[in-house]
Amino acid sequence: MACGLLAAPAAAPAVPLPEVPVASVQNDSYLLGPGDKLELKIFDAPELSGALAVLNDGTASVPLIGSVRLTGLSISQASTWLTFLYRRQLLRPQLLLQLVAPRPIRVALVGEVERPGLYSVSDGGLPTVVDALQKAGGITLNANLNQVILQRRLPGEQPRYKQASLNLLQLLRSGDQLQNPFLFDGDTISVGRAEQPIPEALEVAAANFSPQRIRVNVVGEVKAPGAVELQASTPLIQAVMAAGGPIAWRANRGNVELLRINRNGTAVRERFSLNLSLGASNSRNPPLRDGDTVIVNRSGLAVASDAINAIGQPLSSVANIWTLIRLVNSSSN
Repeated sequence: MACGLLAAPAAAPAVPLPEVPVASVQNDSYLLGPGDKLELKIFDAPELSGALAVLNDGTASVPLIGSVRLTGLSISQASTWLTFLYRRQLLRPQLLLQLVAPRPIRVALVGEVERPGLYSVSDGGLPTVVDALQKAGGITLNANLNQVILQRRLPGEQPRYKQASLNLLQLLRSGDQLQNPFLFDGDTISVGRAEQPIPEALEVAAANFSPQRIRVNVVGEVKAPGAVELQASTPLIQAVMAAGGPIAWRANRGNVELLRINRNGTAVRERFSLNLSLGASNSRNPPLRDGDTVIVNRSGLAVASDAINAIGQPLSSVANIWTLIRLVNSSSN
């Protein structure tokens, strides 16, 4: 006899756990949710065995029982719950519940990351906190790597959460993998803001907390203008060289601009000089970020040459004639 929607018994109120040791999140169980594909084997009733799918409402259609809510339960909890339900229909049910195709892992990143938002990080393998940070464009230079919070749902039908504090500087310095736990669907990673930029900012920018490759635009008086793919945190001068370098007499080496769109939508435009002997420096040769634009402006000689060429071109249209008249009038005033 099939019955209606069945929910797991309500869990007893748990002691609030606002903070748990970071080591404990490594041992968390996978929690079922919409999109998971399961296989159910009932050994004493093989005709009831088959595939199960957790639907968007968190339920699965189970043979002989009907719709059963499984979302928020671990595999072990779901197996115990199904065994309890089957005891109403079968004498001594023995079953095996297996996850055969997990749902995509989506996590939220907030705080001092370049592109906060919701990201899918299940591109193959088991994603970690660092993988998610790379998806979000890496950390900002204001990030406090001693203050990274991982929030995770607790087992049970009712949404309840716990959190653990991560220290990514400890991961960077000593390779402590406890600070880089595997991620589950629904996790939230919050990167705090440092009151003062950390001294290790340049070291961190070169580490794998940021994407391994970035794309920047180098335009103006370079030999091969356009989009250039570079190693993460490549300095501005090296990016210009990757675009073929400045054109000898046309480039104004003292007037190279960096245009950057910030995460809040504002734009920053700074001016630098090309000095090939400079190493990475925030004030003189800044490391670049994904999406930056570098503009190598024209020298005075190039401006004059372009004006002469414009005047000397064949006057093949009315527009060109009017252009010549305006240039003549401007030069006579």
